[in-house]
Amino acid sequence: MSHPFEYEIIYSSRKTIAIQVTADGRVLVRSPRTCTNAFIETFVSKNESWVLKHLARAKELEDKKKDAGIPQPPPLSGKDRARYIKIARDIFTRKTEYYARIMDVSYGRISIREQKTRWGSCSSKGNLNFNWRLILAPEEVLDYVVVHELAHRREMNHSRAFYAIVESILPDYRRARKWLREKGQTLWEIV
Repeated sequence: MSHPFEYEIIYSSRKTIAIQVTADGRVLVRSPRTCTNAFIETFVSKNESWVLKHLARAKELEDKKKDAGIPQPPPLSGKDRARYIKIARDIFTRKTEYYARIMDVSYGRISIREQKTRWGSCSSKGNLNFNWRLILAPEEVLDYVVVHELAHRREMNHSRAFYAIVESILPDYRRARKWLREKGQTLWEIV
């Protein structure tokens, strides 16, 4: 099976297979060592249109680099946004269930939004909102936002007691918080 692009396979001890288009237009397939070539080939085929779209975007951004400032990516289509929101809902539902059990807290409804000013929120009734763009961030950042919002089920503030709860679950939470502060804006530039 041939593709209209070349790709590089990077094997590691990861558990899932993923495909990445770098800013300079390379296609990387990150794969568990257990995946066969046939499985990888099928995975690439299924994602061919996604890859082509991102290759085109990478080229467009490359071309725009000569201009001053950061080029704005093309607006997301409604279909793409709906797909990202669905993925985000699955991920945040799983993570919230997992951490709520560990933290022994309850919660209400989970909503997925796209707000430039906040990553997550927790209402007094325990309803949670998460920004779908977080799924483009490192895993530890998602975990931090989920734990942060669930900690509000115990402390509806950002007191020392609140952060003690967060730290008891994620001792390294400051690193994720720092990433959001320093690099969170890049999540609006990826797609």
